[in-house]
Amino acid sequence: MSRKKKNRPSGNKNEPLHQAEQNYDKDELIRLNKYIAHCGFTSRRKADDYIAAGKVKVNGEVVTQMGVKVRRTDEVVVEGQTLSLEKFVYILLNKPKDTITTTDDPRGRDTVMDKIEDATGKRVYPVGRLDRHTMGLLLLTNDGDLANRLMHPSYQVRKTYEVETLPGLKDDQIQQLAEGIELEDGPAKAHKISRTPDGFVMSIFEGRNRLVRRMVEYFDSEVTKLKRVEYAGLTLKDVKMSRWRYLRRKEINALRKMVKLDPLNFT
Repeated sequence: MSRKKKNRPSGNKNEPLHQAEQNYDKDELIRLNKYIAHCGFTSRRKADDYIAAGKVKVNGEVVTQMGVKVRRTDEVVVEGQTLSLEKFVYILLNKPKDTITTTDDPRGRDTVMDKIEDATGKRVYPVGRLDRHTMGLLLLTNDGDLANRLMHPSYQVRKTYEVETLPGLKDDQIQQLAEGIELEDGPAKAHKISRTPDGFVMSIFEGRNRLVRRMVEYFDSEVTKLKRVEYAGLTLKDVKMSRWRYLRRKEINALRKMVKLDPLNFT
């Protein structure tokens, strides 16, 4: 039986792991949903759902009231799992085709977590989704606040894709994408679009489900290759397919600044 090949980070193997300490004082009060998010368990919004459902205990007592505050010395348990404030880590993965953007797959298919199995012992989560057949840039982190804001439409995070279609789109159809088309769930428009030898490159700000594929299908065409090559100013430079790297300090704080979060201090 062949052993699964492990994926190693791209770049210098001696490059230090950049992690950001959560410098909460032991007596500082933290909103419970924020604490849960900063433990990398889920976003603040979903933490509220866990609290409302009675799935959160603080020092042994079930808490269902919103706005409760805790200290880092308190014991917080969500669905039987004791949480702790971990250092934040940030990973950029060049996701290959036929890989599921989820933390686990009951059918045993490859997931993005399999691709970063050597990255960290901490719980990290994909920021948004790339469907199974879409390749390219995917962020994973345990920084719940950052992930939630990057995914929120109000922050207008730019995403750029390389697209190939069959049949190929005509010049007037490319122009229509630039001017905007009407889909079943509202208008859709390319922020920037330009031709390539095999198709086109298109930037969008929205994150609606299968948006690029549906924009192509509007013209009775089908996407044959879709790769995200840029996300929030980050690119795949020096990261080969199926490989990953840690984000650099400047990149992390640039992302946080983009979505109006305070910068982090690094160890």
